[in-house]
Amino acid sequence: MKRICVVGSLSYDLVMRVPRRPQKGETIIGTSFNTFVGGKGNNQALAAARCGAPVSFIGKVGKDSFGDQIEAKLKESGVDCRFLFRDPELGTGIADILVDADGDNSISIAPQANGRLTAADIDNARDVIALSKFMLMQLEIPIDTVIHAAKLAKKLKLTVLLNPAPAPENGLPDELLAHVDIITPNQTEAELLTGVKVVDMISAIEAAKILQAKGLKQVIITMGEQGALLVDQNSAAHMTPAFEVNVLDTTAAGDAFCGSLLAAMARGDSMENSLIYACAAGALATTKLGAEPSLPTLEEIKELAKTHIPCAATP
Repeated sequence: MKRICVVGSLSYDLVMRVPRRPQKGETIIGTSFNTFVGGKGNNQALAAARCGAPVSFIGKVGKDSFGDQIEAKLKESGVDCRFLFRDPELGTGIADILVDADGDNSISIAPQANGRLTAADIDNARDVIALSKFMLMQLEIPIDTVIHAAKLAKKLKLTVLLNPAPAPENGLPDELLAHVDIITPNQTEAELLTGVKVVDMISAIEAAKILQAKGLKQVIITMGEQGALLVDQNSAAHMTPAFEVNVLDTTAAGDAFCGSLLAAMARGDSMENSLIYACAAGALATTKLGAEPSLPTLEEIKELAKTHIPCAATP
């Protein structure tokens, strides 16, 4: 399998289940509380590694017990942590997550050390980037660092996948998009980036083509229970249906999707098969509470993928 280099965020997640998410000024009594390792970069690296891909991580945590727990979990899954840097002043990032009775979540993030991952850190990890075939990034670290990493990755001939989360309301810099091959927004992120409200396949295709007009080769829009839409480099659209599962918590579903998608591509699968595995992984991630515990193994993904029902391509 080809190596995947993940550049991104790591956090310690504080997760509370609530009957519903509170209104402004309202206090809600939670029904449970747990802590997990998280952060979009961390989740995506774990997801890819659990699918058997060789993964290297570039990121930053604090010199604290939260950072220790995150590093231990990454190493446990076989992730190369040589370039997991420690910030001596700021602590590890924190995510405060509320999960309602339907499994939907609201997340507040304090980036902490994530905000200090620099271009110099990326350059220090050049050797491991050069050994990789794919780079996977998100937007929970400084945008200048993301741009620098994407530029270096393209210089070294990597395929770059950007998960544009959280999506900036003022759009993404052209300088970044020029160095991205595949982008994977969800419906909300696609709307923020294009102005198109994505509610069905037709509107998703419209949003995807706006993104492609900015120079992106392939656009994948994840659409929850509707599945995932791909518009490829030939402007052909293909919808991969979602898998039906009992949803408990949607936290990290998108991360499971991205990590398993690249893992499938890294072992040489077609994009069609990679999307089936990614949709299966995303669905399985909703069946357990928390980010890290919900990220499925390759065996679990294969079992669910057997139930896939094909959907015809759309011109």
